Amino acid sequence: MLIPIPSQKKRFRLLLTIRAFEAVSVGIVVYDPSYAYTDYFRRKINFTEERLAQKDGNKRVITVDFPVSAELLYLEVYNKLSGGDDGFELSVAFAPCRTTEVWASPAQHRFMDFAIGFAQRAGHIATGFYPSVGHEFLIQYLPTIRDEQGNELVTPARIHRHMPRVQLSQKLFRQYSIPVRVAILAHESCHFFLNTRSEKTADLCGINYYLSYGFPKIEAVYAATQVFNQHPESVGQAHVQRAKDIMAFIDGF
Repeated sequence: MLIPIPSQKKRFRLLLTIRAFEAVSVGIVVYDPSYAYTDYFRRKINFTEERLAQKDGNKRVITVDFPVSAELLYLEVYNKLSGGDDGFELSVAFAPCRTTEVWASPAQHRFMDFAIGFAQRAGHIATGFYPSVGHEFLIQYLPTIRDEQGNELVTPARIHRHMPRVQLSQKLFRQYSIPVRVAILAHESCHFFLNTRSEKTADLCGINYYLSYGFPKIEAVYAATQVFNQHPESVGQAHVQRAKDIMAFIDGF
């Protein structure tokens, strides 16, 4: 099921009601059809036999805010097992996106405006150097991030704490949805603007900006877990605690 959304680069709220007729896994993707790797939202909704047996267990209502969008978006909803639109029915509605005031310095606002624009383009642009207007900030888009010995690192991003210069791994970065990219860049910016090595401080600072801007909570959870899940062999107790702290902050936001 493919539904065009004439978003016209405006903020909006998407409301989906899904009713399942049988046990089914429903995939939801909102993307810019003009470019590759430009998903604005991804979600999987599982209707298990156990869930269907519960009262109203055949119904799910999904509300997603889009604080940024493209000129045109496509909403694709499908049965992940069959690839078709069988096993469920869908209703779609739109409403104004919530707005909240984002408390940050003028410089951080300028960086995030630059970062959000880059996140929207990162899936289909070449590697290279991307300066902001006035060359205040710089993103170095690399095929991968490597250490001084040439070994590939598992991190998708890193920043110099004393210079607003961010390195990004195209290999990893373009796999993420646009909100996840924004969350990662917000995290890196906090290392610089707060001049901190603390991952927890940067995590919570970045997620606060991300959520205040209006990006969806579920994508913030993905941002907290996807990087770790890609390399489970490197995950330790500190990473687990970081994820718990982030999700507790999201729940209380």
